[in-house]
Amino acid sequence: MTEQNPITPSPELVEQWSLEAEQNHQPTVAYSLVTALATRAAQWGADQELEACCEWLVKQGWFSADEHEAIEELRAARRPQPLSLKQQALEAARIELNPEGKNGSLILRALEALPDD
Repeated sequence: MTEQNPITPSPELVEQWSLEAEQNHQPTVAYSLVTALATRAAQWGADQELEACCEWLVKQGWFSADEHEAIEELRAARRPQPLSLKQQALEAARIELNPEGKNGSLILRALEALPDD
């Protein structure tokens, strides 16, 4: 058995992605399947590389294992999460509404009061 490069997904992972791609796309459209698999593989590879870089920084002594804040900031900067529906609505409201006016202020306060999930 040949040794696998650590950034190469395992056959089991490729199989899982293939099944997920088939479930989420029309199997007759081969391009969609290939695109979905390639996108998933690229993301996985980038995630592996990011984690290796974080580990390297700790091993080099740049950060101690206890200093998770800097590592977490690096992860957050390199893997930003999409804006929640609430965050999108707040941004749109700030652009569209006059926050100084009565209705603008009320709508912004109502959106800010919504839960973050």
